Amino acid sequence: MTDGPYVAVVGSGTATGDLYEKAREVGKLIAESGATVVCGGLSGVMKAAARGATEAGGTAIGILPDEDRGRANPYLTYSVATGAGQARNLAVVCSGDVVIAVGGEYGTLSEIGLARKVGRPVVVLEGWDLEGHVSVAPSPLAAVEAAFGLIGR
Repeated sequence: MTDGPYVAVVGSGTATGDLYEKAREVGKLIAESGATVVCGGLSGVMKAAARGATEAGGTAIGILPDEDRGRANPYLTYSVATGAGQARNLAVVCSGDVVIAVGGEYGTLSEIGLARKVGRPVVVLEGWDLEGHVSVAPSPLAAVEAAFGLIGR
């Protein structure tokens, strides 16, 4: 495991195309910076970020909603089966020193809210702009740079 920070990457479970590639780039940039990706472990943004991280030689941890590690995406280095359903969102954001949200739907909004509630800074890339409560980034590179800046790295 890396000694660097953990970055939680959250977002839509159905991300494809451009959004998938942006999440993959986020994962890659996080890994290249010596940090660990933490995600929900399934598809879409979670799969893309894990893929980017592991393809770059980094570590990706998936916090799964159910008891079946067999549902984990194939790019995870480690997976944790919680049996907690959507409540696992709290474990995802608490495991990160900072959160990057890529796109997203209501599950992502819940993760952003939980992250802010427990004091984790949040950077949003193409998603929920909650004026003053999150930092908004225009690109994967800007998102990762902003995330590291928010945690003093």
